[in-house]
Amino acid sequence: MDRLTIDAAPRTLIEGAVPVSALGWGMWRYHDDDVVAATARSMAALETGITLFDTADIYGFGHPHGFGAAEALFGRVLAANPGLRDRIVLATKGGILPPIPYWARGERLVECCEASLKRLGVDCIDLYQIHRPDLLAHPAELAAALDKLRQQGKIKAAGVSNYTPAQVAALAAHMPFKLTSIQPEFSPAYVDPLFDGVLDQALERDLAVLTWSPLGGGDLLGEPKDERAAAVIAVLDKIASRQGVGRAAVIYAWAMAHPARPIPLVGSQTPARIREAAEAFKLEMSGEDWYAVLVAARGKPMP
Repeated sequence: MDRLTIDAAPRTLIEGAVPVSALGWGMWRYHDDDVVAATARSMAALETGITLFDTADIYGFGHPHGFGAAEALFGRVLAANPGLRDRIVLATKGGILPPIPYWARGERLVECCEASLKRLGVDCIDLYQIHRPDLLAHPAELAAALDKLRQQGKIKAAGVSNYTPAQVAALAAHMPFKLTSIQPEFSPAYVDPLFDGVLDQALERDLAVLTWSPLGGGDLLGEPKDERAAAVIAVLDKIASRQGVGRAAVIYAWAMAHPARPIPLVGSQTPARIREAAEAFKLEMSGEDWYAVLVAARGKPMP
């Protein structure tokens, strides 16, 4: 039976930054006032081997501390822990400006990045990403804004989030430097990137793939909501039981087994759960296992 490799080795993706870990930490729930607790969560991720910390300017919007809260909190953690900044790959996103959903045109994107730098209390962001495509923005405008930020030393690399392959190609055609990453939703609860060209394009263009909601928004860890979810969970649990790991570890490993080497962004804010994510590197998965999960996710046999 063929065995799939779950590669835990860090990758050098960004010049001048530390290598990027095979798992990342997503900080969309990271928006309170407790710097001690926030530091504990950050250190748990680092101790697990995670070097990629992914946040966004909008994280905190709709919650008591508001727009920018996650970046501001992490900025306080960085200030309180000298040396932490140099041990991580700092990634953030911009381009969503409520109540206008997406506003990433020209100088506005530059302003978003500069505001993020101020909240984070840093001089440079390792990976700056356009959070969602602004359909009114010409890709040449976006490319010029990203190039300006890079030339000014405010970012080291650029990526996009929630872009279609056609939108990636349009932006890349105007970029004076290579895009580093894409960030799609991807999990056994959402397998579209396997079929809509997102992961194929990542392989074609050598784009790092940072995946959000890798546990299906938590739905894959709870009680199934429908028959398809129940079928997916049953397959996951069968593999987990055989390997002696938790269900979450199987989910992360399933994503990482793809040849594009997706980097799941662990969203937990509980130190113990963050550490448990590393169990994904302990298990063995076969091609038969992987396809069994996919068939359950699709709700129908492979063609």
